[in-house]
Amino acid sequence: MSTVVQLRQGRRAQPRPARLALLGTGTVGSAFVERYARLAAQGVALPDVAWLCNSRTQVGGGDDLHAALAQARAAARRRAGFPPWAEGESPKPGDIIVDATASETVADWHPEWLTRGVHVVTANKLGTGGDLGRALSIGDARALGGRYGDSATVGAGLPLLRSLRALIDGGDRIHAIEGVLSGSLAWLFSHHDGSKPFSALVRQASAAGYTEPDPRVDLSGEDVRRKLLILARAAGIALPAHEVVVESLVPDVLARAADADVDQALAALDDTLEARRAEAAANGERLCFVGRFDAGGARVGLRALPVGHPLCAGNGTDNRVAIHSDRYSAQPLVIQGPGAGAEVTAAALLDDVLAITHAQV
Repeated sequence: MSTVVQLRQGRRAQPRPARLALLGTGTVGSAFVERYARLAAQGVALPDVAWLCNSRTQVGGGDDLHAALAQARAAARRRAGFPPWAEGESPKPGDIIVDATASETVADWHPEWLTRGVHVVTANKLGTGGDLGRALSIGDARALGGRYGDSATVGAGLPLLRSLRALIDGGDRIHAIEGVLSGSLAWLFSHHDGSKPFSALVRQASAAGYTEPDPRVDLSGEDVRRKLLILARAAGIALPAHEVVVESLVPDVLARAADADVDQALAALDDTLEARRAEAAANGERLCFVGRFDAGGARVGLRALPVGHPLCAGNGTDNRVAIHSDRYSAQPLVIQGPGAGAEVTAAALLDDVLAITHAQV
């Protein structure tokens, strides 16, 4: 009799299997599906993908994720109404939302989901890298039950936020963080040696998929500002977005250009950036696009750094971040690695998914 009771109790104790909803079927969302399918084929235990959603539709995941992805991507544009993922079946406590969008609307839902015990894994920088009120709400909500996986928001999955939080939990005090936080801008300035115009490098980076479809998004410094805000807030500094001073690389003529004229207008970058490169080289320095915060404030922009500076190491799309703290006062802790590409971002998202599912076992 006692054995029967124990078996029944064991059955009741089994948690409902977590379901996963993927929001966003663009470049990152598609790479997520590819990596999910590859890991599943290798026998990695993953939560079932219950829904794939975008701004146009919501479809069930099913056994053929590639077919579901194609269906979602081919859906007709909607003109009104609630987003499909808000109209469909609501996620329940223990489910996992993967936000592979860049949507302010989706980011606004992060605190709501977390409060309800729904886990959120995100590459969307607007959650903690946008409005300060939203970031603080996410911080409060993540203490209530739902877990927040944000490794993909800055550093493309490098152990950056995890290391920063571990330092703080260990009693360390952060004095400054500075970094080359954009993989596309890292690539551009590591290749800007005077052998070809900067505009030609922008076209090359765009063709390789390093930049956004409109390269002005990268050149404006807005992406770096959001990542700097994420780092500052993870370090316990409630930094408002408007207090970050941003030096955009986009001249007025390029900023005003119609979408169809952007490629031709890129030439407006060349003379100014070549002059700055030549001046830096003459002084034994190298141009890097850097975000930094310290006691004096927060700033994003182009800096000429000595070639021996920690942020001048590496090449290609590498992100490089230097953390200055009580523990690392004489020499900063430097974290470096690939910082651009849908594949590394998708890998970071799935790493956070797996960390959450393992914690639930």
